Amino acid sequence: MTTQHEIGLLRLAAQHLAGPGLTNPTEAVAWLTAAQAQDLPGALTSVVLRTAGGTRQAVEAALDRGEIVRSWPMRGTLHLVAAEDLAWILQLTTPRLVARAVGRQAQLGLDPPTLEWARELAVEALTGGRRLRRNELLGVWNAAGLETTSQRGYHLIWYLSQTGTLCFGPMDDREQLIVLADEWIPRPRRLEREEALGELVLRYFRSHGPATVKDFTRWTNLVAADVKIGLALARPALARIEVDGVEYLMDPGTPERLDTNRAQARGVFLLPGFDEFILGYLDRGAVLPAEFAGHIVPGNNGVFRPTVVGDGQVLGTWTHTGRGAKRTVTATPFREFPPAVAEAIPRVHATLP
Repeated sequence: MTTQHEIGLLRLAAQHLAGPGLTNPTEAVAWLTAAQAQDLPGALTSVVLRTAGGTRQAVEAALDRGEIVRSWPMRGTLHLVAAEDLAWILQLTTPRLVARAVGRQAQLGLDPPTLEWARELAVEALTGGRRLRRNELLGVWNAAGLETTSQRGYHLIWYLSQTGTLCFGPMDDREQLIVLADEWIPRPRRLEREEALGELVLRYFRSHGPATVKDFTRWTNLVAADVKIGLALARPALARIEVDGVEYLMDPGTPERLDTNRAQARGVFLLPGFDEFILGYLDRGAVLPAEFAGHIVPGNNGVFRPTVVGDGQVLGTWTHTGRGAKRTVTATPFREFPPAVAEAIPRVHATLP
């Protein structure tokens, strides 16, 4: 019988944190479908941790080749996605997010003609494969008389990304450059709406399961009717378990993957603050006791601390100081780290990408 404790171990296997890593960064991002990435350095680490023999440089190279991009496909939050997946995911998630932003647009004085003027200026500045830093694109708008202060510039970039004109592509000195999505992604996948809903459901539960329908709904912010359509299409390809009266769905191959790699899954992981092992679920109770939830996001300020995971459970937080050979780790337990976990933390940190 599956227990709450087993759920955490199964999720480590499903997300390829335990067991063989995926072949390359693009495959790792595509497996997750979307990896939260408002903290880009942490997101790069999250991808490497799911890649066999991967490096941060390999993830950056995938960004430079246009295989992975960063945009706002889920919940109005920055994520890494496989470039070919961006358009069909936005097709599902954009309308609701854009509709909810109308009030904020009005507060900022961004009416529909102004938003379209910003789009025209951005397209003109970027057409032909050109790439701009964020401040350079803001400069284009300012020079034309389109004011970007008071968060107007951020909202313009967000809106034009949500509606498929812009995305963040190649790296330049640790900053992602802004590009035209249509030029940067020459072969986007095109899916009919129901097919897209089915695929999104299937890919979420394969990569994040065991998870609940409520977890998926929160992850995508889709309306109940869309979730129902997607579930009807994807459910035949998923395995179902029940734990404490709650239904969980997952890839049928996940239990075998865990059994093969159980020793590793029960080991120690140091995860970045916005890793999908934490952020991919509405209910984190299977891996994080409710009384300690505030420790990883103090004051509920939306900034998640890096976590120490042992035996499938979040046991504390960690941070490091210094660079290279002088980099040291400080870990803070919720209660007290088991001796084996405390001993493993410096060793795991030494190999952290």
